[in-house]
Amino acid sequence: MKIHIIETGYFKLDGGAMFGVVPKTLWQKKTQPDENNLCTWSMRCLLIEQGERRILVDTGIGDKQDDKFRSHFEPHGEATLAGSLEKAGFSADSVTDVLLTHLHFDHVGGAIKYDAQGKPVPTFPNATYWSNEVHYNWAHYPNPREKASFLKENFVPLKNAGVLKFIDVQKDDLEWMPGIDIRFVYGHTEAMMVPIFHQGDHTLVYCADVIPSSFHIGMPYVMSYDLRPLDTMREKGRILEDGVERGHYLFFEHDPATACVQVERNDRGRIAKGDAVDIEALFQ
Repeated sequence: MKIHIIETGYFKLDGGAMFGVVPKTLWQKKTQPDENNLCTWSMRCLLIEQGERRILVDTGIGDKQDDKFRSHFEPHGEATLAGSLEKAGFSADSVTDVLLTHLHFDHVGGAIKYDAQGKPVPTFPNATYWSNEVHYNWAHYPNPREKASFLKENFVPLKNAGVLKFIDVQKDDLEWMPGIDIRFVYGHTEAMMVPIFHQGDHTLVYCADVIPSSFHIGMPYVMSYDLRPLDTMREKGRILEDGVERGHYLFFEHDPATACVQVERNDRGRIAKGDAVDIEALFQ
């Protein structure tokens, strides 16, 4: 198994929303907001080479939304999904599978593009896209709280094109492919999927929006976007405890600077950020 980090650029979200009940006097020590209280966040994905498969996890925000939408989130940066794939030695045609952790716009926006006639088509023409039926239905018939995050143009065309398949939702971790498990979590949104990669003694947890950045390792640091924050804390606690006890590596999709770390227990008994990890060097 080989792992490649695929950067797709940055966007901005309100600092208060990203840190929930934690006061600004504390969270601004971790990341500085701009004059509008917006903080910069990465939209970082992974490409996994597993045998003959080339598996992309999440797709960033994409570039098909209009200027009004983009003005709310200020996507920026030189990195793009296509450019980062090319830099890593891949093309859109070479991707065989796209695992969508969940269908919020900043994770699935790059899954669809518009062709020359303005028709929505899969960005990766030879890929099977993967979600689960529980979450897909949740996104297709959204609740008022999440409605603005589930843009149907990002995922309904996948189903219409016949390229979307569903992974069966399980209570326990599911072996999806050799060396790749899926965990279903419910704090951030309904039945979000957390992929877990195993190779030899190494285990990498793709934290998605359970732990969106290294700033969110502290237990009270839970996003206001989360539907069930107490569930997020329980799900996060499991990831962190396993990180300490079993030496797992944690991959952050939204951390503006740090892609992957290990965690450790500090002298106060709390789980804290440890050393940054070059995950591409470990998974070769």
